[in-house]
Amino acid sequence: MGIFLRWLGAFVLLAATYNPTEWNFIRWAEANWSNQMPLTLLLGLLLGVGYLVYVGATLRSIGAFGIVLVAAIVGALVWVLIDYGVLTLQNPQLNLWLGLFALSVVLGIGLSWSIIRQRLSGQATVDEVEQ
Repeated sequence: MGIFLRWLGAFVLLAATYNPTEWNFIRWAEANWSNQMPLTLLLGLLLGVGYLVYVGATLRSIGAFGIVLVAAIVGALVWVLIDYGVLTLQNPQLNLWLGLFALSVVLGIGLSWSIIRQRLSGQATVDEVEQ
């Protein structure tokens, strides 16, 4: 359940920042920057902290190669679904949601990788401490 919640958190973070609906930070900030600058800045900083946590943990746990590998696996899955006629790329809004889903999978796996690795191998992962 924890891995699902980490993925869901990544999806909510990405979708809150931008999505094809009217309900996202980017569109709200563009419309309200002059009237509500302090609130816009605060919410932008909170989103930035969320990205710092997710991207930092992902880079530390799976690295750039792991990010490319997970993205390639998700891309191949989408390709298979398109090839079998389950998905179509004719709808630009659906394409954006697929992109958000793919990025959230990468960030969710990156944040959860130490847990996944521990469950698969039985070995705990600890951070390196500089002395």
